[in-house]
Amino acid sequence: MAAGTSTLLERAAGTCRGVGEYANLVVQTFGWIFRQPPRMRIITDQMFRLGVRSVPVVVTTGVFTGMVLAVQSYQQFSRLQVENIIGALVTVSMVKELGPVLTALMLAGRIGSSMAAELGTMKVTEQVDALRTLGSNPIQYLVVPRFIACVLLAPALTVLADGVGIVGGWLVGVQLLGVDNHYFWYHAADYTDTWDILAGVVKAFVFGGIIATICCYKGLNAGHGAEGVGQATTSANVLTCMVILVSNFFLAIVTTSLYDIFMR
Repeated sequence: MAAGTSTLLERAAGTCRGVGEYANLVVQTFGWIFRQPPRMRIITDQMFRLGVRSVPVVVTTGVFTGMVLAVQSYQQFSRLQVENIIGALVTVSMVKELGPVLTALMLAGRIGSSMAAELGTMKVTEQVDALRTLGSNPIQYLVVPRFIACVLLAPALTVLADGVGIVGGWLVGVQLLGVDNHYFWYHAADYTDTWDILAGVVKAFVFGGIIATICCYKGLNAGHGAEGVGQATTSANVLTCMVILVSNFFLAIVTTSLYDIFMR
């Protein structure tokens, strides 16, 4: 019993220490952004590596998500003879929830794992220590450009996923299932307001920051050898996805409360 209790206490202490170290990384990241932001060339390079190459994955995810929404909603709405409101369901679902969340999960799997593996390899091969020896701050040099690129690109990729998802829903709903084209777009515009779009974009900003900070933290704290890098990469991917899903719940509560306060 004593050994088990000791192990639990050690794990709890390690978790608290990790949370503190992560919070310190986040604070330092914001500090360097305002104190000495990186050059635009470095940011654009990261934006290309992390964002442009993610477009095929995001587009594929968005299109088929919209198609699935149209198929499933048509099956249910046709029983009530209200299948013409499919456009509203597809649009609102993509813009407020599925677009930001699924895009963030895809980015966590693609660019988050890549960042964790890259920084973990640099840590294991002592390149991070070399930066410190040369007088450079690893957070300023390695984390800040990736953070800025993720925060800027996550909303753009989310809007792209929203757009192609709505088009995918239109293709299936109108062209395949025979929903009236006029009512599809009429209800899509009628039920979707500016606040829904803003809520999705705000979520994307937050998710982009979560992806960059967690994955960079895991990479910079990777264990020794190839096994340590692999564990850091896996841990970064799983933890990022979990935090995205949990934070989406709280963001939904916050955005809904703000809507009730300011828009009604």
